[in-house]
Amino acid sequence: MRLLVVGKLNGQLSTAVKMAMTAGAKVSHVETIEAATHALRAGQGADLLLVDYDLDIEGLIATNEAERIRVPVVACGVDNDARKAAGAIRAGAKEFIPLPPDAEMIAAVLSAVSDDDKPMVVRDPGMQQVIGLADQVAPSEASILITGESGSGKEVIARYVHQKSRRATRPFISVNCAAIPENLLESELFGHEKGAFTGAVARRIGKFEEANGGTLLLDEISEMDARLQAKLLRAIQEREIDRVGGSRPVKVDIRILATSNRDLAQAVKDGTFREDLFYRLNVVNLRLPPLRERPGDVVALAEFFIRKYAKANGMPERQLSAEAKRRLAAHRWPGNVRELENAMHRAVLLATGAEIEEGAIRLPDGQPLAAADPAARAAQAAVDTAEAVTRSFVGQTVADMEQRLILDTLSHCLGNRTHAANILGISIRTLRNKLKEYSEAGVAVPAPQMGASAA
Repeated sequence: MRLLVVGKLNGQLSTAVKMAMTAGAKVSHVETIEAATHALRAGQGADLLLVDYDLDIEGLIATNEAERIRVPVVACGVDNDARKAAGAIRAGAKEFIPLPPDAEMIAAVLSAVSDDDKPMVVRDPGMQQVIGLADQVAPSEASILITGESGSGKEVIARYVHQKSRRATRPFISVNCAAIPENLLESELFGHEKGAFTGAVARRIGKFEEANGGTLLLDEISEMDARLQAKLLRAIQEREIDRVGGSRPVKVDIRILATSNRDLAQAVKDGTFREDLFYRLNVVNLRLPPLRERPGDVVALAEFFIRKYAKANGMPERQLSAEAKRRLAAHRWPGNVRELENAMHRAVLLATGAEIEEGAIRLPDGQPLAAADPAARAAQAAVDTAEAVTRSFVGQTVADMEQRLILDTLSHCLGNRTHAANILGISIRTLRNKLKEYSEAGVAVPAPQMGASAA
């Protein structure tokens, strides 16, 4: 976490800085509001501002907002003036820390405001395979496209890849391409020079330069305008960017990760996404299965969120009842991990007994989770399995699928060519010719077992 301290360093504020560094923050310091804004414009970057409440916090936040610099502010003060503390909160500060500081308070505030507490909680075998692939490719410099439904944890796995990479000690910068208006996204990514457009009052470093040496996550890349896609492609290929209004290119050294909840291959076919950019981003694809396809993760994630929100709300940590676990595992969670997290936050607040009962777990509309129906659960599992099998076919050629079908059928028939040909609805001659092609191509073909006809 990157912390920018704003104010004159006295003994007590220096102590707060040392505590923040002990809590794992990378700390830098400026004395004035103007210097803070300049540092953020220049791409120094910060995840949190710790600001003396004697300074113009409201002015700092307003200036940042005008330039789309959104960094949470925590106020601090050495004389514990309640009026000034309240004024700082009204001005937009998220928290107030009295000085001299308490080490546990510093750590708690840093954790709460930065919201970095997003560990990888994995129990399901399907998700473990995804993590295994992430571990394998993380040390490389390859671009990675992370796909999956909204709320399935794409940004969490992007951070995981960064933490496992050789760039782990360098910045991780995330840009939500869907949340920034099209006419502003170019400046957000590549920066701008003073006077480049109305409102460009000073040079502003973009996310590419801010991420220099580290990792840049382009979240929901499918929402990017086609014109900007061309500029992004050049930046990835040439490893240099052009600021808006700039006169010369700027070299950058970054690794690109991108996420999408849409089918980018289909978007290429539809003409809404550049094919060359798709292949540049999709060197490795990490597909996150939706929560309904990873039932082994549901209860583990629920228990993690219970601990998180019990601590955040100062409430006792309760265990899930057996029936609550059954209902959690049976629910389809259309909103994926994000929906489960919100449900567990509500459950922590609504629970009254020694355990979190099923009645405390509410859906967004306030309704309780339905009782687990074994028959319905089995039927849904069959549907999910069929969907997963169908998805595994996507991207394979007809010839690949034909080969797979023939060899699987032959294995099922213990190598008996006659039986396999009858099941497949082809002649024995056609089957022999296909098997000959596969053998010559180096593909292992099942041999007839003892007593099985090779005719």
